[in-house]
Amino acid sequence: MDLSFAAVLGQMSAYPSLAVIVLLVIGVTVVSGATDAPNAIATAVSTRCLSPTAALVLAAIFNFVGIVGMTMISTAVAHTMFNMVDFSGSPHTALMALVAAMIGSIGWGIFCWFKGIPASKSHSLIAGITGGAIALNGWDGVVLGEWMKVIYGMLFSLGAGFFLGFFAVRVVERLFAFVNRRNSVGVFMVTQDICAALLSFLHGAQDGQKFMSIALLGITLSFGYESTGDVSFPLWLMIMCSVAISLGTFLGGKRIIKSVAMDMVKLEKYQGVAASTATIITLFISSITGMPVSTSHASTSAIMGVGASKNPRHVRWGIAKNMVIAWVLTFPCCGFIGWGLAKIFMLF
Repeated sequence: MDLSFAAVLGQMSAYPSLAVIVLLVIGVTVVSGATDAPNAIATAVSTRCLSPTAALVLAAIFNFVGIVGMTMISTAVAHTMFNMVDFSGSPHTALMALVAAMIGSIGWGIFCWFKGIPASKSHSLIAGITGGAIALNGWDGVVLGEWMKVIYGMLFSLGAGFFLGFFAVRVVERLFAFVNRRNSVGVFMVTQDICAALLSFLHGAQDGQKFMSIALLGITLSFGYESTGDVSFPLWLMIMCSVAISLGTFLGGKRIIKSVAMDMVKLEKYQGVAASTATIITLFISSITGMPVSTSHASTSAIMGVGASKNPRHVRWGIAKNMVIAWVLTFPCCGFIGWGLAKIFMLF
């Protein structure tokens, strides 16, 4: 299968819906950059280790590196995305169902963006394509064994993020208990900057593969294949998604940074290091095991764990509650929207 940019352009002329899918992938990647990517740098900004502008530049660069770099190393997350749903059918009908799924995902992401809620773009994407697959092939459109990795990932990111953050901050406190506070500040600032870069890398690795997998699924469907098989991501697709996610980070980053790290709990520099370390471990394990997780889930849970370790009253649980409600609503809302739009679109 020829996946060069010229060959894909040729398929777009035969199937205009493929062009729509690629444009929607760009759109949903931009929204992810605005809503999810800022979570990777939120703690560095809230602890004043990085200015918002410097943090956004760093996030943009390392999201790009993460998408390209991790894809060269492992595509475990992408394979989970490919295999969790079945879009078999005529190329036209399958592509129309996929278009509907993407529209539902983007609509929910934009709603949460304007509300300043760090919603899981990953889960809205998964819910949307699941609804589209069900509309196309009924419940047989869901491959339950692969789909359950989403649930495992959600539970793992919430639990691991919170408890790793809870204990990491205590480890840091013990290690620096007898170090002069003024001397330790410089260490924490440098460490926090490194953590922000690593988190941005892992965010690109996680979310970049999810969005690229949808574009690649659409491309393979247009060629008449019902699965991606062992097809690898073309470089032009990786560059396209990298640019889109970086653009989104610049456009909407500051709103989410404020909501996650500045409103929910006040962090000191050493606490920021602990929260970032917990998030890095959570995302890395998820990436190599193929669990599609949300950066916002992992980061927010880690921040809550750090705050609760010192004093549960330091966490503004009302804000955390609103975030959880948004996460819980994501699956049924995006799934139903994707299903309903797919049913309508398949009539044409």
